[in-house]
Amino acid sequence: MAMKPPQPWRTPKVYLLPNLMTAGNLACGFSAIFYIFQGMKAETPSTHSYYMAIAFILGACLFDALDGRIARMRGQESMFGREFDSLADIVSFGMAPALLVMDIVLSGFPERVAWTIAFVYLLCGAMRLARFNCLSQMESENGSKDFVGFPIPAAAGLIASLTVFILWYEGTREIGHWRYLLLVLVLGLSYLMLSEFSYPSFKKVNWRTRRSMPWVFVAILVLVSAVNFWKVVPFFLFLSYLTYGFVRPWLSRQWRREIEDGDDEFEPEIVSGPDEENERSQRGGGDKAESESAA
Repeated sequence: MAMKPPQPWRTPKVYLLPNLMTAGNLACGFSAIFYIFQGMKAETPSTHSYYMAIAFILGACLFDALDGRIARMRGQESMFGREFDSLADIVSFGMAPALLVMDIVLSGFPERVAWTIAFVYLLCGAMRLARFNCLSQMESENGSKDFVGFPIPAAAGLIASLTVFILWYEGTREIGHWRYLLLVLVLGLSYLMLSEFSYPSFKKVNWRTRRSMPWVFVAILVLVSAVNFWKVVPFFLFLSYLTYGFVRPWLSRQWRREIEDGDDEFEPEIVSGPDEENERSQRGGGDKAESESAA
C-alpha cells in the first residue's frame, strides 16, 4: 500500500520572491566553494580567489537576511521555504566556511586534525539548523522570537569577515600566527551553535520600522561603511552581534526593546493612585447595583 504524504506537503506553497532570495543564497554558497577550489589548485599562492570566496559568503548572509523578512512582510512563510532555506544554509554557511578554514587556517596542521576540526564545525552547523527547524514548528507554542544558540549565518559571517580582515592586514595568503586565533574561533563558534545562549532574531525590525533621526543616520553610516570597507567593517559588525549575546541578559528591558524590536517610543505605564482605585470600585459597585435593579 502506497503511503500518502502529510496533507501540507501534497501541494507545498512555493512563493517566488522569498525562494528567489534563498536561491541567491545557494548560488553564493556554490560560488564560494568554486573559488575555494580555484585557490587550492593555483600553483602560485594568491589572495584573489579567497577574497572572491569570502565576498560570496558575505553575500549569502545578505540573501539569507532578505528571504525571511520578505516572506514575513508579504505573509508568504511556508514549510517549503523553511526547508529550502536550511538546505541552502548548510552549503553557504556550513560547507563553504569549513573548506575555507581547512585550506587557509588549518593548512599547517596535520591533515587528519584539519579534517576533524572542519568537520566538527560542519556537524555543529547541521545540528543547529535541524534544531532550528524543530523549534520553528513549535514557535506557536513557546512564543519565543529568539534564536537558541548562535545562528550559523552569523558564525559563517564572522569566520569569513575575520579571514578577509587578516588577509587584508597581512597582504598575503600566509596568515602566520593568526591561524591559532581562527582555530579557537571555529571551535568556540561550534560550541555556541549548539549552546543554550539566546540571541535576538530582529524579526520585528523590518521596512516599516520607525526610528529617530540619530538611529537612521547611524544605520546609513554603517551600511555605507560596510560596502566601502567590506574588508574591515563586517568583522566588527559580526563581532558586535556575538558580544551582544553575552551582555544581553544584563541590559534593561527598555534597552533590549529599543535595540531588538526597533521601537524607541515607549508608552508610560499608568499607575493608579488610591483615590482612583476607590473611585473605580465605587463606580463598579454602582454599575453592579443598577444592573441588578434592572434585572
